[in-house]
Amino acid sequence: METFVIYVINLERSPDRWNTILSQANSIGVSIERVPGVDGCAIRSGDWINVDEKKFELRNGRKILPGEYGCYKAHLSVLEMFVASPHSAAIIVEDDVDLTENFLPRVAAIRDHLPSAELVKLLNHRAKGFRESIVTAYGDRVGRCLHGPQGSAACYLVTRSGAIKLLDQIQTMRYPYDIALERGWKTGVEVYTVANNIVNLSKHSSNSQIADRSQYRAVKIRGLRKMSTHVIRAIEYLRRIWYAL
Repeated sequence: METFVIYVINLERSPDRWNTILSQANSIGVSIERVPGVDGCAIRSGDWINVDEKKFELRNGRKILPGEYGCYKAHLSVLEMFVASPHSAAIIVEDDVDLTENFLPRVAAIRDHLPSAELVKLLNHRAKGFRESIVTAYGDRVGRCLHGPQGSAACYLVTRSGAIKLLDQIQTMRYPYDIALERGWKTGVEVYTVANNIVNLSKHSSNSQIADRSQYRAVKIRGLRKMSTHVIRAIEYLRRIWYAL
């Protein structure tokens, strides 16, 4: 079975989350590596780097939240760490995920059945319009979705080639990280997803470290200014369908 390095993103101010996932990993005999998160709320927006705020606003219909910036930078730092390592594949996990006992062999089975995949999302908020590519020995269905974005970057498998392409294509922030991750039609990454989540969100996920709904609503653009966003989203939706087919 292929070995995977498992990185867990964890903020310094959240030792409880790290202790929880570390206990789970120990109980199922899995080794995990902690990667310090980036606290976007502690960084002034004037100090943000590699961010295209105008294009983010145009494409997403709202302004960037500090927590989103931190999340984006944390995931990029993990990809860089992975590429600098000798490993061929990595599982990147946020610290509000519950690790299940057999998740590692299930991921290995996905790699065996679909070696062309460079990124596989192992947890999503939705998987509508799913088109199946393979079914593993564990019964996990893997494919692509006609509908999206699927939401969440809480747990995904990425290969070395996939990580290199991502680092080349998404260094500048123009989308939230979970959306940027799915855009294989733009990045050139062979992106797939599971039909049903292999891991689940933990109780910690109810307390988002990025933002709550009121904070998202507060930065939304309204009225005629949002017309361009609707057009861009329609084009992206068509590109997603073409990619899934």
